[in-house]
Amino acid sequence: VQLQASGGGLVQSGGSLRLSCAVSGSIFRLNAMGWYRQAPGKQRELVAVITSGGSTHYADSVKGRFTISRDNAKNTVYLLMNSLKPEDTAVYYCNANLARTMYTGWADYWGQGTLVTVSS
Repeated sequence: VQLQASGGGLVQSGGSLRLSCAVSGSIFRLNAMGWYRQAPGKQRELVAVITSGGSTHYADSVKGRFTISRDNAKNTVYLLMNSLKPEDTAVYYCNANLARTMYTGWADYWGQGTLVTVSS
């Protein structure tokens, strides 16, 4: 199982970016998917998560600016980031909680990270 994240880059303050993360490989069931970020010198933190049923949760710092969504047919999760601020600068990691077979339990998988840089 692999998670491939894309869409990071350099953007000016107030701009927008859309991140994508596709899950590939043989899986039985995909549960919650989410995005985390880690800024230099800081711990990794939750940005947003979406359940298999579409319920969402956001960190207070991104509420009203970021939108998480998923395409279950494509096993892909998206993060639309609007009104970006310099403090949003970080490496963004996607996460998927999934079961590889009907006999295995749930496990967390991580993407490789994509860098988002917001200039002031």
